[in-house]
Amino acid sequence: MATIIAALVLAVWYLLRTALNRAPSRYDLLAAAVLSALIVVLVVVAVIGLFDGSRPSDTATFAGYLITTIAFVPVAGYLARLEPTRWGSLILGVACLVIPVLVLRLQQIASVTGA
Repeated sequence: MATIIAALVLAVWYLLRTALNRAPSRYDLLAAAVLSALIVVLVVVAVIGLFDGSRPSDTATFAGYLITTIAFVPVAGYLARLEPTRWGSLILGVACLVIPVLVLRLQQIASVTGA
């Protein structure tokens, strides 16, 4: 839940900065890095969960979502750094809106265990 809440708060912040025509600052990129650290913790917990006996019904799909989740914010941060205009803030805002969807989907796949 902490990852979802942090991502949504950052999404509102980045989208507000976009509306105010502000490029992402160094602190905005740092906040994205902190969100990435939260996501790394989430992914590590999910991977550990794979080895405790509760496997998802589709391990390949689960692994794909894990890879996408861990790579999404760093790639968005890289693209935002390449775009030093308000559109960089929009890139970060949209990425932060996608993260809760990915996390919820991971939870959904993990809760459906194979028989």
